[in-house]
Amino acid sequence: MTQENFGEARLHLVRSTGFTLEADIGIPQKGITVLFGPSGCGKTTLLRCVAGLERARGLVRIGSEIWQDDERKIFRPTYERSLGYVFQEASLFAHLSVEKNLTFGLERTKVPDGKERLAEAVELLGIGHLLTRRVTELSGGERQRCAIARALCLRPEILLMDEPLAALDFARKREILPWIEKLKNELGIPVLYVTHSADEMTRLADKLVVMADGKVRREGPLAEVLADVKMPIETENGASVVLSGKVSSLSSEWKTCCIDAGGWTFETPMASLAMGSQVRLRVLARDVSIAVEKPDSISIRNRLQAEVEEIAAHPSEPAYQLVKLKCPNGEGRLVSRILNQSVTELGLHSGSQVWALVKASAVIM
Repeated sequence: MTQENFGEARLHLVRSTGFTLEADIGIPQKGITVLFGPSGCGKTTLLRCVAGLERARGLVRIGSEIWQDDERKIFRPTYERSLGYVFQEASLFAHLSVEKNLTFGLERTKVPDGKERLAEAVELLGIGHLLTRRVTELSGGERQRCAIARALCLRPEILLMDEPLAALDFARKREILPWIEKLKNELGIPVLYVTHSADEMTRLADKLVVMADGKVRREGPLAEVLADVKMPIETENGASVVLSGKVSSLSSEWKTCCIDAGGWTFETPMASLAMGSQVRLRVLARDVSIAVEKPDSISIRNRLQAEVEEIAAHPSEPAYQLVKLKCPNGEGRLVSRILNQSVTELGLHSGSQVWALVKASAVIM
């Protein structure tokens, strides 16, 4: 663990079923740390162990508080840990109003500034108009926003979120994602977020912890982990990278916008964005082509000067290689998935000066 980590979890668990959890992760003081991996890999188990809902052996530290240290025979029960926990299902009391659900925990803990805490959480999640409603009158997205607000009312040291969007349909997910992004931007507390969705991972993560078979396989900043061609993160759409950028121009004539990201400028179909908006771009490796000379008479709008940084064999597709590209004038990285034959015929090697070609429609926001 490094000094930059606000918290840490070093945990070992063996179940009677034979499943073993072996995890050692650091938790930054701000931002969202995403635990990512396939179902059954141990993400939720790790989260529950951090919360004290499941008992493993090891150490859990959040800030200056030791929640568990088996060497010193310390184990704080969940109710003594300053945490908020948001489950896959909202788990609200159906017979109570939204406001009564939010004040339930505050009344039990008898905090002196309960009204102030309630007002802050309600404003942050935008649920003031829902306070008098019964839970049964809410949509799935509204229920989850209320569940998050309830967790935040206690002003926890850390927020734990266990696949909070998994039970929602596509429309409800799109409704609640901006609120989770708002939490990240406005709250000064760390978030541990479990998901197996690549879309949620690439949109929300600041730090990525990749898990498989009960073990942590990779851990680090999102962009750095995704750009590693020797250990690519395979999702349903293959390898990809994420770039943070800013809207630099809008074209009402062509209905497009330009986004400066990683030293490059990407053109993409216009979304409901304002000038100067901060955005994240996701580019799939399969959508990046490579040319050794700048092509002019083609329809592809994004022709980006780049340098080959690294080439690695594709781990699951023997006919392909993954080519890591870097921006000559910035920190941006792209990954291209191209045939072995193309690598040979183009004479690609580390240091090759090339052009990365990305369709405007392939830039995902």
